Amino acid sequence: MQLGVRSDTLLDASGDGSARASNLSKDATGGIPRRELMNCELRATGSGFRSDAITLMGLDAVASGIDVGVLVMRRGKKVEGATLDARPYQAPREASKAYEKGLKAETDGKLPDARGYFETAVKIYPSFANAWFRLGSVLRRENKNDAARKAFTEAATIDVKFLQPFLSLASMAYEAGNWTEVLDFTRHILNLDPWGRVETTGYILDFDALDYAEVYFYDASANYKLNRIEDAEKSGLKAERIDVRTRFPRVHLLLAEIFARKNNYAMAISEMKTYLELVPHAKDGVRVREQLAELERLHGLAPAPQSQ
Repeated sequence: MQLGVRSDTLLDASGDGSARASNLSKDATGGIPRRELMNCELRATGSGFRSDAITLMGLDAVASGIDVGVLVMRRGKKVEGATLDARPYQAPREASKAYEKGLKAETDGKLPDARGYFETAVKIYPSFANAWFRLGSVLRRENKNDAARKAFTEAATIDVKFLQPFLSLASMAYEAGNWTEVLDFTRHILNLDPWGRVETTGYILDFDALDYAEVYFYDASANYKLNRIEDAEKSGLKAERIDVRTRFPRVHLLLAEIFARKNNYAMAISEMKTYLELVPHAKDGVRVREQLAELERLHGLAPAPQSQ
């Protein structure tokens, strides 16, 4: 990033930006005007630590090399679920090599080879939770669900803070319609949520390998099926906020059902329209549009709210 000029000259407003680009290449003092950096800060990140911040506006922008100084990292409060289990790193070399080969084979789509490598890894080192999890993932892709469930259970038993196997078990329980079991797994994950997503009320752009939007979707679905409507709505809305990249459009259908159950037809209609916008060629599109028409009919029949 080129921090650039001390003077607060205006940016070039040309449509293609070519004039400004050529100026910057010739002018060593070009770059981002300091006033543009007024609300910009530099921070470091590290699990379990919080960082001081350095305001970029205060840096010497024309120096040939910029030393930002020292960023102090302070240990935060102990976070349950954020501590690494040492056991995967204690695996013998032969088990680790088999595991790495398994990952490569899985990436290349060679599932039988991957399964063989992961089976070798857990045979050499039975406490290898990561290898059990990857083995379960391969077995599930091969439609060997009983064996996959056993592998996921092994991983979850070895390390209860390794949450991905619990999500896989929740997904399998969801597919089987075992709603109480779904809640057991999702509650475990959310109770160990180390970064406070449970308490967050805004939108979250989540790059965690474990998809919390999926967790909340399963949790909401299970609560809905068990007639726990308020809990279902709460988890469904949380899934909607976290799913900023819209990987789970089904959550909008679920919320539509929940709101319709509560006779909140306006919100149900809004959620159903969102679903159809996200998945315009959905396989269930005809059925959803029929439901939408019925909701619009019911909303039209509903009495208008009285003014206070």
